[in-house]
Amino acid sequence: MCANAYSRTQISRRFAGAFLLSVLLLSSGCATRQGLELPDLGDWDSRQYLLGQVDEWEFNGRIGVSAGDEGFNASLRWAQDGDDFQATVSGPLGIGTVRLEGNGRRVKLIDKDGNRTVLDDAEADLYVRYGWTIPVQSLRYWALGIPDPALPATTEFDDQGQLRSLGQGGWNVRITRYGNGGGQSMPTRLTALSEETRVKLVIHKWLFFDQPAP
Repeated sequence: MCANAYSRTQISRRFAGAFLLSVLLLSSGCATRQGLELPDLGDWDSRQYLLGQVDEWEFNGRIGVSAGDEGFNASLRWAQDGDDFQATVSGPLGIGTVRLEGNGRRVKLIDKDGNRTVLDDAEADLYVRYGWTIPVQSLRYWALGIPDPALPATTEFDDQGQLRSLGQGGWNVRITRYGNGGGQSMPTRLTALSEETRVKLVIHKWLFFDQPAP
């Protein structure tokens, strides 16, 4: 009886351990989302339309911002889901990790202590608060290599018909490198200049989670 009870206990423990391991593996798998391949983007008109239809995507990279004597270099993760976005800036800022969340109508700043501040004018409020700013509302489009559809723009293209530079909303944007993203050619290095600020963006990895609507 004692031997059988001991055996059943050992089996139960092994089963519990295996079950726990499988749960952890499944959880880990769910936490790592796999991106989708984009369709052929074709010419500029098709590219602009199709990328403008992609609702859910993200990129990871680095951002450098300089404005007079102020500035920083940091890691950047940008996640877009429709009009909702979340940008996490972390690195040697001197202010800790900063998160920006927006929904196309307003932007919220969450500082390293978890304090939340609604920014009525994101670019101006960031400049007043930190002495630097980033083009929060338009950067989602510029990163994709297309203009912000809400603003007039002047554009210039490379030999492959991809956006090389644009002027929009008081910023001059130059895309200096394209690389693979979702199986297509996507920006991996760009610079945006305003009168007060220089923003450099390097994208290491693109992930797309839906297909553009036809």
